Amino acid sequence: MDILNLRILDIIDIVCVALLLYYLYKLIKGTVAVNIFIGIVIVLLIGMLTQLLQMELLSSVLGEFIGLGMFALIVVFQQEIRKFLLMLGSTNFTQNGKFFRQLRFIKDDIEIETNIESIVSACESFGNSLTGALIVLQKSTNLDFVKNSGDKMNIELNQPIIESIFYKNSPLHDGAMVVEDNKITATRVILPVSNDRTIPLRFGLRHRAAVGITEKTDALALVVSEETGQISYIKDGEFVMFENIGELTDKLKEDLS
Repeated sequence: MDILNLRILDIIDIVCVALLLYYLYKLIKGTVAVNIFIGIVIVLLIGMLTQLLQMELLSSVLGEFIGLGMFALIVVFQQEIRKFLLMLGSTNFTQNGKFFRQLRFIKDDIEIETNIESIVSACESFGNSLTGALIVLQKSTNLDFVKNSGDKMNIELNQPIIESIFYKNSPLHDGAMVVEDNKITATRVILPVSNDRTIPLRFGLRHRAAVGITEKTDALALVVSEETGQISYIKDGEFVMFENIGELTDKLKEDLS
């Protein structure tokens, strides 16, 4: 009968915890950390079951493991925790309803403002001409802390503009270009470089910078190699594989929606 004596605050408490767990899962979805997250949830469920069945020895062992595991979580999930706190502290976290869109359980058709086709076509052109490029697509995390290192812009996004920015003799080609919605908001941006030693040596500073910004924020990055013309798509600090330009376009649209 105690179950029936739920207060409204108890229901709100349960819903808030469920939303928090769901949002944390979305934050690490598609990364290696999601397997650790699922493992932790399984251990917690087993611990609750042992308490319910009054299995005192196993319950105490799991309790000690969970208690010590909290310190390990800070180390294992340090990138995810940093990204989560950055998103909470972003000034545009609730701008245009982005926060509520990310908490939706059922995805509906959301019109993407960014002209993905122009970006991908420009990258394909760069690859053919062996022109290096680094494009960062802002999502919910505010990127002012890196945009301040470059030249702020407010230009409508289109393929000719992108190609003129990364033209080899252009004064704006060095550094990263930041895209927000369908605007180019900064060029010549200096990004934090990743110290990940697992990145193959064939990738240079552009790729390490792309990995660095996607490790610290939820931004997406596209890199065109000046040596090989290969296009790389980087998300959550990891290289995302794709078969062709069409698949790359679909992945970008999905990740920006």
